[in-house]
Amino acid sequence: MSIAIESKKVIVDEIAGKLKASKSTIVVDYRGLTVAEVTELRKQLREAGVEFKVYKNTMTRRAAEALELSELNGALTGPNAIAFSNEDVVAPAKILNDFAKKHEALEIKAGVIEGNIATVEEVKALADLPSREGLLSMLLSVLQAPIRNLALATKAVADQKEEQGA
Repeated sequence: MSIAIESKKVIVDEIAGKLKASKSTIVVDYRGLTVAEVTELRKQLREAGVEFKVYKNTMTRRAAEALELSELNGALTGPNAIAFSNEDVVAPAKILNDFAKKHEALEIKAGVIEGNIATVEEVKALADLPSREGLLSMLLSVLQAPIRNLALATKAVADQKEEQGA
């Protein structure tokens, strides 16, 4: 086999590995963004632990087909970049959606969320969810409410008894 084919197989395997390992993968069209804008986007994604990379569409298609994600191939036209997140499902969607609101040139095309193909609407809906920390704080607040109410009721009874005794 030629060296070119071998190097392409390595790239396809790399993409397949990233698609398989990531909790959230989002494909975007970055045509029209300036170098400074792309640099800013990469910085925001890197700070959130998201890898942002440009691969050839043919290589990405082959990797998607190998993982039985061939529905993703429809989005793989034109210049694309792919954001991979191995930790946070919401982070890449939130960052890319916020960036796309400020910069109309960035277009979210599709995604793979925990192994399932996601449409643009599903990616945007995911972006509107609170972060993991926000969800945990909401859960904690809900769990604390009954205890807080019990403490307030107990204090009210104690205050009432104290007023009656005085």
